[in-house]
Amino acid sequence: MSPGMSLYSVTAIVILSVEDGSPLFRKYYTPPHQAAAGPGQVAGIAPASNSQNPYPDKTSQTRFEKGLLAKTSKQTGDILLYDQKIVLYKMESDVAIYVVGSLDDNEILLYNVILALRDTLHLLFKQSVDKRTIIENYDLVSLAIDEIVDEGVVLETDPTIVVQRVSKAPTQDVNLSRIDPFSEQGVNNLAQLGKAKLTDWLRQGL
Repeated sequence: MSPGMSLYSVTAIVILSVEDGSPLFRKYYTPPHQAAAGPGQVAGIAPASNSQNPYPDKTSQTRFEKGLLAKTSKQTGDILLYDQKIVLYKMESDVAIYVVGSLDDNEILLYNVILALRDTLHLLFKQSVDKRTIIENYDLVSLAIDEIVDEGVVLETDPTIVVQRVSKAPTQDVNLSRIDPFSEQGVNNLAQLGKAKLTDWLRQGL
């Protein structure tokens, strides 16, 4: 890992509707402040490139996403530089999937993340990944992404492992099918699930 690289590799994961640009899923990560200061740094404050998310509110996020969709809708590749960010993307049916990182991040690692996410969604739904499927299965999408990336740190890029962990999510305590992921209770329940799964993951020593 080069000196400029950080453990916190992912700036954002976003899934947009190609039709109108509306966000079907968005998660922007802000890495924690560094515990100790390096030369020329103030204690507790990370370097400017990694200290805070460049898109701290919905207005800046929406602006970034609309520009991103406009830029990639006519592209045939799966990587580009946009707004001083490395962006890996995949078009699936009527949705666009994006993994965003900073310029000093490893594009190969980010590419593995976008592949893991795409393949995980295909394995989970056993059908075309589209807008309706993502909306109806938001809870599974959210859990799967949390298995791949946590707070900007890449945890897992093997889609079969991700699917296995998501499929083993406890249902006796929380009925995911009845959770509105956008409600406060839904967010709390999903957060509890994520903590429980992380604990299991650490116990297994994976």
